[in-house]
Amino acid sequence: MKNPVFVFILITFLILIDFYIFHVLKIMLNGASAGVKTAVSYGYWFLCIASLGSFLLFPLIVNPYFRQYIFSIGIGWVIAQITLVVFFLVDDLRRGAFWTLGQMASTAGAKFMNSEQGIPRSTFLNWLGVGVSGSLFFSLIYGFGNKYKYQLVHKKVAIKNLPSAFKGFKIIHISDIHSGSLKEKGAVQKGVNLIQQQQADLILFTGDLVNDKATEMQDWAAVFGQLSAPKGVFSTLGNHDYGDYVQWPSKEAKVANLEALKGVHASMGWKLLMNEHVTIEQGGAKIKLVGIENWGAKARFPKYGQLHKAIEGVDPNEVIILMSHDPSHWEAQVIPEFPQVDLMLSGHTHGMQFGLENPYFKWSPVQWVYKQWAGLYQQGDQKLYVNRGFGFLGYPGRVGIMPEITLLELI
Repeated sequence: MKNPVFVFILITFLILIDFYIFHVLKIMLNGASAGVKTAVSYGYWFLCIASLGSFLLFPLIVNPYFRQYIFSIGIGWVIAQITLVVFFLVDDLRRGAFWTLGQMASTAGAKFMNSEQGIPRSTFLNWLGVGVSGSLFFSLIYGFGNKYKYQLVHKKVAIKNLPSAFKGFKIIHISDIHSGSLKEKGAVQKGVNLIQQQQADLILFTGDLVNDKATEMQDWAAVFGQLSAPKGVFSTLGNHDYGDYVQWPSKEAKVANLEALKGVHASMGWKLLMNEHVTIEQGGAKIKLVGIENWGAKARFPKYGQLHKAIEGVDPNEVIILMSHDPSHWEAQVIPEFPQVDLMLSGHTHGMQFGLENPYFKWSPVQWVYKQWAGLYQQGDQKLYVNRGFGFLGYPGRVGIMPEITLLELI
């Protein structure tokens, strides 16, 4: 937003959309009372000005929580407008097609196709657009109240050659806490309590403890430090944990931040796995837990992870559980190069914090970017579970895709 030419073009584009939509709305309300027309006009322009103002004032807003809400409302309104414009443009294309046909038709046909009032707009198509875009906007506002509504997802995962001692072994999998976005300590504590109530044998966290800086955990270390399990709490790093998305005064400051974050993991009693593996024992049997640094197949995400190093010395006949933050790692490297990995645990996508889910259907815009984005996936004997995220980032809410605590039961 520092480029003035880009800002000018963006503002011009948004203003043109505002006036285009208002023009169509006036036509749609031709038969309405003066009071309705006035109310719609004031309401519409208030939202337009508020949305534009949110973008212009965003750099000046200091409070990070207020910034989240302001920016989300602004973006939500623009998305709703663009959705509405799509419906209006489709109707305009329909009208244009009829007008063209009228010009090509006979004189009588032309008079029929082009009456004095022109080709009318489609009442159904225009009001459908208003309904869809309005539902989208207000669902985003409603979603603000869902960000701490943790859902417990219980999945039984069949592992080939799992030792009998590990049958029924329970693992809590959480990911993407994003402590810099959290605010309501009481609500988060309920999530931590829900985790502890499951009495899992092992707790695994697959990265993005913070948004950018280790200091974000100052108010949260005591809360998440309550997590405990008989076989321990293990963690890995996500792309946000490295501080790659903020400006640091020096390289040394960035390095110091990462070291401080490692210290936070240790202070909470979490064993941070940095391209290494550990042995989990149960009833005389053993499985291997491997944890790597962030490795993303998408070009903009770093590849700090070294799975070859982490898995070195591990018997390929042993059951191997891999913790790797980014699910794109699974098809890009794990499947083709490491067939001995039985189960990979990831997060990262948050399910985009927006979508639709029911027992028969699952959809989110994030699936256009990530093939594996939420839930359990399988290819051959290898499995991947993608957690929908404990916290949130950017948009301070959840629509359809709730924050998740996963209870995995090995069978």
